[in-house]
Amino acid sequence: MKMKKVMALALAGVMALSIAACGGGSGASTSSGSGSADAGSADAGSASSGALTINIWDANQQAGIQEICNDWTALGNPEVKVEVIDWDNYWTLLEAGASGGQLADVFWMHSDYAQIYMENDILLDLTDYIAKDGVDMSIYYPDIAAIYTRSDGKIFALPKDHDTIALLYNKALFDQAGVAYPTDEWTYQDMYEAAKAITEGTPDDVYGYALNTSNDQDGWYNYIYSYGGNVVNTEKTDTALDSAESKAAMEQVRLMLTVATPQAIVAESGTDSLFQSGKVAMITQGSWMINSFYTAENSKDYAWAEIPYFDRNGDGACQKDERWTCYNGLGWAAAANTANPDAAASLIEYLCSKDAQIKQAQLGVTMAGIPGISEDFANAFEGMDVSAFTKVEENGTLYARPGTRNSGKWQTPMKQAGYFLDAWQAPENPQAMSDACDKVAKLIRDCIAEEQQ
Repeated sequence: MKMKKVMALALAGVMALSIAACGGGSGASTSSGSGSADAGSADAGSASSGALTINIWDANQQAGIQEICNDWTALGNPEVKVEVIDWDNYWTLLEAGASGGQLADVFWMHSDYAQIYMENDILLDLTDYIAKDGVDMSIYYPDIAAIYTRSDGKIFALPKDHDTIALLYNKALFDQAGVAYPTDEWTYQDMYEAAKAITEGTPDDVYGYALNTSNDQDGWYNYIYSYGGNVVNTEKTDTALDSAESKAAMEQVRLMLTVATPQAIVAESGTDSLFQSGKVAMITQGSWMINSFYTAENSKDYAWAEIPYFDRNGDGACQKDERWTCYNGLGWAAAANTANPDAAASLIEYLCSKDAQIKQAQLGVTMAGIPGISEDFANAFEGMDVSAFTKVEENGTLYARPGTRNSGKWQTPMKQAGYFLDAWQAPENPQAMSDACDKVAKLIRDCIAEEQQ
């Protein structure tokens, strides 16, 4: 095993479990986009003169979203300014908004926190707007639409996008180590063997693989589902993290960590930075991050393959139920107390219309929240083949990011000391990983029980 100086572990900050509200400018618009084939146009006579502000947390998407918002403005609607706030501050500001602060008119909502926000009536209820404007909710990915629909049927956000996961690799490092490039037929064991060969065949500060254990969606969740386990069942009533299948998956994760960049270094530098600096040969990453690598200095060395699979039936070929990718989707939401409810609802409907989502995909912003538009996204990055993100929708199984009513109660603690962190920091100890699976399973069950009280 390589010997090197390991930096002190820097843990990511805990995302605030908050409830959001925001103020807006003056005036309103009754115009709306449509969830049908054609985006709606504005009634110029009812358009507000007050500008709207949008808050997002991903700078890679800012320019594309601004362009689509400009299209809406050109229909006779208010001007829109898209502002980027980093992830941690984003949620802090939403929390502050619940105490009377002024925030954006329209903003992104995330699956981890949507239920709490909706239950407290903090978000603008879009149900009547959707009915009045004839928005067809059936055109969206059902799992994404369900995230932002309350148990009473009221809708508080419209699906912005969906995402999948793929394997990103650096061809130069594979060449340096004399290892064959990844293929769409790779199993997780194939990835382990390649990572081991690269780690052992390159300088001490270079590794074959890096895993961001704090980001479950693009990492270890996918192992679990490919192996036949789950984090939370579809009924959101239990977990199978302590099952034989899930433990076998986490054992594979443990093996990967024995040949991967130490977690202390990952916590200090991040997998993306390590990859782009030529210190890591492979990472798994989400479709929302493609542009970051497409525009990178060494992008000519980068390529994508489908996320690996686990050959459960041992036939040497990948079946759809053996390759799993987590998929999630953000929602466009507004604050219940915005001064521009009609304009905010109109903008949200436009952003989530089929026309706008096609443009979003064509611009390479993200994949759409509407099925059937993935090819537009795959063709958006000239010179880089990103079809691994779209092929998995045919060759594999998509599962909605697992969560419960109050996911933050267990999703953050399970990655900390006393749970999985102990095993991730000591990958040479198989028992630590098995014990962690048992502890996290109990944590999730206890949280579910508390939610049901």
